[in-house]
Amino acid sequence: MRRKVIAPSVLAASLLLVIPASAASAGPGAPGIGDSYYPASGNGGYDVSHYDLRLQYQPKTDLLEGTATLLATAKQDLSRFNLDFGLKVSEIRVNGVKAKFATSGTQELEVTPAQPLQKGKEASVVVKYSGKPSEYKVDGWSAWQRTPDGGIAAQEPDSAAWWFPSNDHPLDKATFDVSVNVPDGTQAISNGVLQSQSSRLGWTRYNWRSNKPQATYLATLAVGKFDITTDKTASGLPVLNAYSKDLGDNAGAARASVERTTEVAEWLEGVFGPYPFNALGGYVPNVPSGFALETQTRPFYSPRQFANGANVSVVVHELAHQWYGDSVSVDNWKDIWVNEGFARYSQWLWSEKEGEGTAQELADWTYASRPAEDPFWQVKPGDPGAENQFHGAVYDRGAIAIQALRNEIGDEKFFKILKGWPTERAYGNAKVGDFVRYAEKISGKPLAQLFDTWLYTPGKPAFAPPAAAAKGAGVRSQAPAKPAAEPKSWKKIAATNNLHEH
Repeated sequence: MRRKVIAPSVLAASLLLVIPASAASAGPGAPGIGDSYYPASGNGGYDVSHYDLRLQYQPKTDLLEGTATLLATAKQDLSRFNLDFGLKVSEIRVNGVKAKFATSGTQELEVTPAQPLQKGKEASVVVKYSGKPSEYKVDGWSAWQRTPDGGIAAQEPDSAAWWFPSNDHPLDKATFDVSVNVPDGTQAISNGVLQSQSSRLGWTRYNWRSNKPQATYLATLAVGKFDITTDKTASGLPVLNAYSKDLGDNAGAARASVERTTEVAEWLEGVFGPYPFNALGGYVPNVPSGFALETQTRPFYSPRQFANGANVSVVVHELAHQWYGDSVSVDNWKDIWVNEGFARYSQWLWSEKEGEGTAQELADWTYASRPAEDPFWQVKPGDPGAENQFHGAVYDRGAIAIQALRNEIGDEKFFKILKGWPTERAYGNAKVGDFVRYAEKISGKPLAQLFDTWLYTPGKPAFAPPAAAAKGAGVRSQAPAKPAAEPKSWKKIAATNNLHEH
């Protein structure tokens, strides 16, 4: 038998003919999505459209076992891509085929599929894993809080890495199905609507669905023993609130606050437009932390938020985020003002509505309460820096900036902007500059200087509502002195100043 000899050059040429061009040009995705504050957050090269999480959690041991299925579309030809995750992975399959994987840094899971992913093609990524979330730390801290009867995942800007693999940045939103198996007598609460629950062999499975785009840090999981109340809004949205059974002296005040969720949300619809999601509610677990968080459809509240009695203002703040922060999310974490400035201002509007101090009176009091030499005025709300992302200036100076806008353009155009912005940007992302341009478009006035002064210029700005604006908006035209009396709502609002001291 004669053996045909193929010249090396001919062999190479023939191999090129059978290797797809995409495979030859494929490269790794970036290990970060490009955030200026958190370079390791998120990943490049793909976009996730849906997370399906099938979990089992044992409160006694803090053992979490899971299978996460991600549906993602490659934005480039990918030879490798990263996920953000901290627990131990046992297997990864991409499009049904086992993939190689390795870990690096504090949260990078590097996945190498058997075949490169083609740009524009959807892929399925299945990750099997297990671990004790409370034992995973990043720079000494954890987004997972154990409770006497379970565990909680709620944190900002990162929480997903403690319980599911993801592209962990608000730029990559997705829908979620979260199915959690827990011991009988224990409940599992997540975002959206409870689709079903069933019990078998001593375990109960809860199936939750959040059907609108959701940032990964806004996904939440709460396992424990809760008293649960349910209701529906006037428009038929399901409302579910949950309270740990062991909140002690804070129990009554927590319920008196969170049970007003429906009322607050319906009022906010009048300010910001239709509620953007498929469910409503909140939960208060027995945790030692002091912060609250706008976890989508179901905000998280620490019991300490109610240590001094009921505080509806904190509920107003977190529900306002459903429009400003959840539906319209930051493009980059430096854009945090588009979340927090408006959530704080919503508390001022609630005070105005309740007759406990107008937004102008609160702005005046806030402005006058800090002298010019206070370091508070050196923080730039429009780009505060990672170390000051949740600084009080982002909230309070950021809210004064919004009042300055209101004074400049008058109430009619101001409230048109507040309602139109969440509609125009629904389920997307935005920079501070995007809001400035939108406000200019709606008001018909140049506003860049106003926002530059309040959001980007260190130092205490002059705060004198123009006479022309005052005439139409019902505010004073003089530079404000400190009001003679402290607004009645001031202390309740100030009690929420540690909202995001995570």
